[in-house]
Amino acid sequence: MNKTGTLLLAALAACILFSGCAAEEPRAESPASAPAAASESAPPASPAEASEGTQEGPGEEAPEPVHADRIQDGTYPIEVSSSSSMFRIVDAQLTVADGEMSAVLTLGGKGYEKLYMGTGEQALADTDDNCIYFTEDDQGRYAYRVPVAALDLETDCAAWSTRKEKWYDRVLVFHSAGLPAGAVSPAPPGKLPADGRYLVDVALSGGSGRASVESPAAVTVADGRATAVIVWSSPYYESMRVDGTDYEPLSAGGNSTFEIPVVLDTDMAVSARTIAMSEPHDVDYTLRFDSATAVPSELQ
Repeated sequence: MNKTGTLLLAALAACILFSGCAAEEPRAESPASAPAAASESAPPASPAEASEGTQEGPGEEAPEPVHADRIQDGTYPIEVSSSSSMFRIVDAQLTVADGEMSAVLTLGGKGYEKLYMGTGEQALADTDDNCIYFTEDDQGRYAYRVPVAALDLETDCAAWSTRKEKWYDRVLVFHSAGLPAGAVSPAPPGKLPADGRYLVDVALSGGSGRASVESPAAVTVADGRATAVIVWSSPYYESMRVDGTDYEPLSAGGNSTFEIPVVLDTDMAVSARTIAMSEPHDVDYTLRFDSATAVPSELQ
């Protein structure tokens, strides 16, 4: 091969080599998007600040509210749940006197200057003299004396953050279950309507949750007592027990039907014996008749 051909081949090889490298050269990466200006200028939030304003669910559905007229006068330790872990109550003392209730809440931190019994929006619209400022107890902890409308009732409470200078909404529940035995009197039974026959809504709870009773139930009021006809969703109940007395079905055939004495507006503990299993088995239930739903029955 002459000199000229050799030079042409060398130049061709160089071009091929250069083109191959150029094809494999990675593209320049685009710059990552910058954080928002607000987060660039703001210092990192602490875990506590990051969770401010986040409310946890209040948990299980509360029972019927308990008011002061059912609680003996005195001061009692009481459990109080909060919708936010940032509002940590380390001690609570309930005082009942003259038909009113209040509680001293001691918090685990010192981040809140004052409380307001309501929402933060309501606090902004109200005057400062309706806010509740902290006092320090003998251990230097922040304590607040707040009014209590009822126990077992979700209660709005706004807390003013000293650092953030804003209100945070909380939901508190003062639980009656932890009060000493005998401090809370049973709910008074509902007042019976005039003698006659009525249809009254009845709720059943307990057991496996599969059984039910017909609602409304036929209730008869006579001589200051009430009886109800309970019709079960199953034909396999052979007896019911109420206050230690056993009751037999009204008739054979069809779903099990009983007539039992009842008390309105009260959680009634009853048991029913079922033969649906391999052996007869007593099942505990609770019945509750709502007097507010009572309407006269056409079958008088």
